Amino acid sequence: MAVGVFDLFSIGIGPSSSHTVGPMRAAAVFAEELKASGILDRVASLRVDLYGSLAATGHGHGTMTAILLGLEGFHPELILPEEVEARLAAIAETGTLQLAGAVPLPYGVKDMVLRPLTILPRHTNGMTFTVFAADGEVLHSATFFSVGGGFIVREGEEDAALKELDESKKELPLPFRTAAELLGRCQSKGLSIGEIMFVNERASRTEEEIREGLLHIYSVMEGCVQVSLKREGLLPGGLKVRRRAPDWHERLMKETRDQDPDYRDPKYWQEWVNLIALAVNEENASGGRVVTAPTNGAAGIIPAVLYYALHFAPGMDKATQADRDDVVIKFLLTAAAVGVLYKEQASISGAEVGCQGEVGSASSMAAAGLAEVLGGTPQQVENAAEIAMEHNLGLTCDPIGGLVQIPCIERNAIAAAKAINAAKMALWGDGTHRVSLDEVIVTMRETGKDMSSKYKETAMGGLAVNVVEC
Repeated sequence: MAVGVFDLFSIGIGPSSSHTVGPMRAAAVFAEELKASGILDRVASLRVDLYGSLAATGHGHGTMTAILLGLEGFHPELILPEEVEARLAAIAETGTLQLAGAVPLPYGVKDMVLRPLTILPRHTNGMTFTVFAADGEVLHSATFFSVGGGFIVREGEEDAALKELDESKKELPLPFRTAAELLGRCQSKGLSIGEIMFVNERASRTEEEIREGLLHIYSVMEGCVQVSLKREGLLPGGLKVRRRAPDWHERLMKETRDQDPDYRDPKYWQEWVNLIALAVNEENASGGRVVTAPTNGAAGIIPAVLYYALHFAPGMDKATQADRDDVVIKFLLTAAAVGVLYKEQASISGAEVGCQGEVGSASSMAAAGLAEVLGGTPQQVENAAEIAMEHNLGLTCDPIGGLVQIPCIERNAIAAAKAINAAKMALWGDGTHRVSLDEVIVTMRETGKDMSSKYKETAMGGLAVNVVEC
């Protein structure tokens, strides 16, 4: 199917869309196939092989435990954090996995085969699931690739998936693959970028479903922040990174203690943006419930910039709830339209193109969303997206210990501020600029290809090796 807003903004659990959400989704698909094929009761043993980046940083990203949950039949968009904790505790205590929720097998994290130096041809995030009968016969085997943002592709079906994508785009009223095509649609139809995306979404959903779905997405973003602000102490994983969001929130609230609880002093706009980004990514690092936007590692940027739009944009202090809902919907639709460009022309996978594909894409999407809700023309919105990505080019993915904590959490706050600045710069122009968004996207893709693998989510270069973990 053509990439849509609910593909780019999907609900899952942390800490990584490519290393947690994608593998869980692939494992769940495999479990469902076993059930549907009628061979589940013949399964006597299981083998899971993880390749490349999944093997190199899987422990820090929760890949192995996510796969266990997927093999039990859980899906990332439906499972709740408390269910995660309960099932993983049960598996650890008994040493037994409930395959497809029905067949008990002695299996755990330690039984997975890790091949960090083996890169499969399609993508560095490869995984193979195989089940055997009691006599050793292979009953079923499948290889999947987690290609970023929770998206998965099955080995051998890559061409078919591309063909299906092309065919499904033909069914859209206003299809586009490049920013030039998107701007052309805006000009010919007299619509904004967000409105073009909305028209295309209506090909598969009603207007009410789109509105309700997007407002639900934002409610999960808000809920993520609220849960994070109640947590204290250290983040899990051994780096002893202290949670900062609760203390920062308390300090900000003290600054306005004599004001309306909903009042946000404009002079603290950046502190609030930083807080929202940190809160979301601390919750993500904790394995909490987040929205891929477009990935988990970059999940804090769009909520932070959208928070800015809702609380600090001109006139929002007098906005009704209906006005605020309209801002959320317009922002997310516009951001998604730009996300489609990155997904289809380049990549949103840190393991494939570095953090420029995650944080860079999210910053670009957020800049576009903000420029649109602030009244930008399509040309200014495209310019905002271009500026944000241009100044994230070459960004490496080098998490210490393979954990999405350092530099990932602070990086989201910095990128959110970049997005806001990019939108403001674009709005002070008339939309004409020398470098196009398409040129920047192509440059990002080519930069990712040229980037050394040690800077692409392998924990083998950069901060990951130059900072002592403990």
